[in-house]
Amino acid sequence: MKWSLILLFASAVFAGDGSRLVYSKSFPGSVPAFMQVIVDKSGNTEYREAEDDDQPVKFQLTPADTQTVFELAGKLDYFKHPLESPLKVAFMGTKTFRYENGDQKSEAKFNFSEDPAARDLLDWFERMAESAEYHIDLDRSAKYDRLGVVKSLTLLGSAFDRKRLVGLDQFLPTLDRIAKNETYMHTARVRAAEISEAIRNPKP
Repeated sequence: MKWSLILLFASAVFAGDGSRLVYSKSFPGSVPAFMQVIVDKSGNTEYREAEDDDQPVKFQLTPADTQTVFELAGKLDYFKHPLESPLKVAFMGTKTFRYENGDQKSEAKFNFSEDPAARDLLDWFERMAESAEYHIDLDRSAKYDRLGVVKSLTLLGSAFDRKRLVGLDQFLPTLDRIAKNETYMHTARVRAAEISEAIRNPKP
């Protein structure tokens, strides 16, 4: 009996590992016109700017951030109920929250929601998307536009100061490459080193 309970518990834990949250936003005319963020219970996160994007930006959320995101989804009953506000507001893109866990799937679409948990979860997903976009911009500048690296670093540093970045470790390889490569401008190398240090040794 004891071993049966242990196996049952292990099976439940294993099954829970397959759960993930999917956020997408479709907003024709904006840049990007579509984006999607997927995060699983282990904090593995992927960002796409097309549904068939075969090279998503991948990064890792901290355990605390992952727990917060899934707790917010839990407060929303994993999107089993409508989230759209009855208020008439400007169209800001069709947003979709989806929960997946094996055969279990539930989702809610909305333009604007007044639910505090929905708004908090939306902000988390938007921060994940913004972080990936800064990652793309910095990596592209570092590879193809070395004169534009300072601008990319300035934008990244501003987002970091405003606490709009998550999955901070994703930036370290590119920041370190810039800081240590003398072919980049001195200003860029110094700024990259500063941001890298701030990520590795955050202030209390």
